[in-house]
Amino acid sequence: MTTSAPSTRALSSTRALSSAQGVWLVAERELSTKLRSKAYLISTAILLLMALAGVIWAGVSSANPSSTPIAATSEASAVLQDADGFDVTEVADRAAAEELVTDGTVDAALIDDASSPTGIVVIADTEAPQSLVMMLSQAPTVELLNADPANDGPLRYILGIGFGVVFMMAAMMFGMPVATSVVEEKQTRVVEILLSAMPARVLLAGKVIGNTILAISQILLLVAVGTIGLIVTGQTEVLAGLGGPVAWFAIFFLFGFILLAAMFAAAGSMVSRQEDVGATVTPVMYLTMIPYFLVIFFGDNPVVMTVLSYVPFSAPVGMPIRLFFNEAEWWEPLASLAITLVTCAIVVLLGAKIYENTLLKMGARVKFRDALRR
Repeated sequence: MTTSAPSTRALSSTRALSSAQGVWLVAERELSTKLRSKAYLISTAILLLMALAGVIWAGVSSANPSSTPIAATSEASAVLQDADGFDVTEVADRAAAEELVTDGTVDAALIDDASSPTGIVVIADTEAPQSLVMMLSQAPTVELLNADPANDGPLRYILGIGFGVVFMMAAMMFGMPVATSVVEEKQTRVVEILLSAMPARVLLAGKVIGNTILAISQILLLVAVGTIGLIVTGQTEVLAGLGGPVAWFAIFFLFGFILLAAMFAAAGSMVSRQEDVGATVTPVMYLTMIPYFLVIFFGDNPVVMTVLSYVPFSAPVGMPIRLFFNEAEWWEPLASLAITLVTCAIVVLLGAKIYENTLLKMGARVKFRDALRR
């Protein structure tokens, strides 16, 4: 059975190492174990390919917008001269237009008809295209004195999914193994050898730092792939707008992941069997998933988004979105980061205490109240 802990031979020669050296020894082992895993390398490659494909697809879609096929007589087609999004096929008369609509060649037909109040009739099979009807409608000019920045349509939704999925997947991919490796070390009694060579906090710090390096490296790879894709597809304007939000996302992600990794390690130390680890990590999973869904469902609500951008578990997703749409003042990300740092310090200290107190406890699952007691 493989374990993410340093080998006993390595530990026997490192009893006199400093805390920093012990931390790096454990972190190095975490890194080497992951990088030798074929499953990790394949999943990372698939993730990068999916990110690149998504960027290229978005670029191709924006460069080649879909058009609605329309049939029109010569006189009626004059109405569509300045309209975008329509592929017009000119027909001689109503009969030819109806034939194209019936066989599905076009979605609708536009013909001139003197009996119509507007002089034009739209012919469709079961339903007329809304884009065509709206284009022909005479709507008044609308001027907004206080435009709502929250109505940014699909882009806000796409950004929420993008930032949220990256944060949630990284937390699951690198946070959950921290908990399972702790349980594995307890089951195999390797933890007793580890604690004879280094303090529990050094062991915890090494695990957190090693997996944090892996997670941040994956984020940087995704950023690099996304940047290349945007440049290749000519989406330089989107790239320029995403620069700042992505940088803040990386910063928030760093401390947010450290916070979650410490919680995963503490949750793993409270049980002695792999079968029981799900019960203790479930609350941590909820803290990772719930903010993601809140950002998706309430992305167009400025009040909810403002609150979520200050909550440490959702700030990595909420704050970059607000920054992209210029909804946050210059000081807001700094204030949110300060809250995240304070929360991170408190949770890491609390997680380290639980980790120390429960790491050598075997048998039934340790309750949270008992885990805080030495």
